[in-house]
Amino acid sequence: MTDQLTPLPPTPVRRLPRAFTPFRHAAYRRLGAALVLTSFGGGVWVVALVWEVIRIGGGASALSIVTTAGAVGVLLPALLGGVVADRVPQKLILLGTTTVELAGMSVIAVLSFADLTQLWHLAAVALTAGMAMAFYYPAYSAWLPALVPEEDLLAVNGFEGMVRPTIGQALGPAVAGGVVGAASSSAAIGVAAAAYLGGLLVLALVPLTAVRREVAAEEAPGSAVATALADMREGFAYMVRTPWLLATLLFASVMVLVMMGPLEVLVPFLIKDELGGGPGDHAVVMACFGIGGAVGSLVTGSLPMPRRYLTWMNLMWGAGCLPFLAIGFATAVWQVAAAAFVMGILFSAPMVIWGTLLQRRVPPALLGRVASLDFFVSVSLMPISMAIAGPVADLIGLKATFAIAAVVPVLAAVLAVTAARLPADELAHPLREEPAEPAEPVSP
Repeated sequence: MTDQLTPLPPTPVRRLPRAFTPFRHAAYRRLGAALVLTSFGGGVWVVALVWEVIRIGGGASALSIVTTAGAVGVLLPALLGGVVADRVPQKLILLGTTTVELAGMSVIAVLSFADLTQLWHLAAVALTAGMAMAFYYPAYSAWLPALVPEEDLLAVNGFEGMVRPTIGQALGPAVAGGVVGAASSSAAIGVAAAAYLGGLLVLALVPLTAVRREVAAEEAPGSAVATALADMREGFAYMVRTPWLLATLLFASVMVLVMMGPLEVLVPFLIKDELGGGPGDHAVVMACFGIGGAVGSLVTGSLPMPRRYLTWMNLMWGAGCLPFLAIGFATAVWQVAAAAFVMGILFSAPMVIWGTLLQRRVPPALLGRVASLDFFVSVSLMPISMAIAGPVADLIGLKATFAIAAVVPVLAAVLAVTAARLPADELAHPLREEPAEPAEPVSP
């Protein structure tokens, strides 16, 4: 009698979470490491800058000046950033922008240690760093497809959606708060500069890749200005004739106008003046916002794309501002931290959907310019928000200002969804990948 051996079921393969699969590629391991270091440095810098303003005697209006300068810096060259990213090797752009930010942090660190910092120094560095960021974002977005296979791009969005909140908005601010409390804002700025230096050195190890252009033939020679303007017009025309894109970007502008100033300018002074907190408490609140963002990104990246992706995306962003009501009426720092955690979830989860949406529905030839338009439109009203946050709060009070920041984005989100008929659009262009139907058995 012959033994009949029953085949064993295949052993399940242990795999990394999807968000970490890009690290199979050596180039992205280096780029990811650089991203971690610069995100950490940026998180330290944001908190250190606030307390450097306070150290030199500044208040909410002074901080508004500095943050407004950074927002203006981002806005001025934002449209040009996408054009440059399509014409210059993206690695060189990122090396340049990182060097500029490192130089600014280093100058402020030296001035701070020497007790020579003035408000205009901080505003000038914020302006320069903002301009560098305007070139960084489209270049980074355009570089990823050259380093990571298409099938791993969604995983990249998931990983970076976790890195920026956990490292940039949680760990970095937490370390900054500890350093400011234990030493000084000067020391915290030094930590930020050291992290950027490490990021720059790692970034230099990423391979240089050619610019990826999808053009049928060489362009006719012409002036650089005319060519850049033609590129911008093409991207702008696509935005105007694409309802889901235009509606979302207009909504994002309104949301930024009413909530960015309260978040960046008023929350630190609410903690300090109304709740008796200090830099450590501010860092805890920002850490909770970052942790919430990481949770939102991880959960969204682990689930299928929603069928109603446009509706959910816009409504989640709008609802993400409602916790401002709790912040405005908070009586303890822990309440502000809890509200920040919820805000982090509801802001970051839609970002995963948004990144995937752009990659899948925008034509590849326009993706770089659309990324720069996204950046431009999203921040176009940020300088105004930063500038008016302090004066508006002085005029109508913190509670009323936070209430406006909570309610207006919800109404704007509903208007965007209904006016642009986003539910019909998302049903006509489904992005959710349904499981394939099992094949019918073939009769012998």
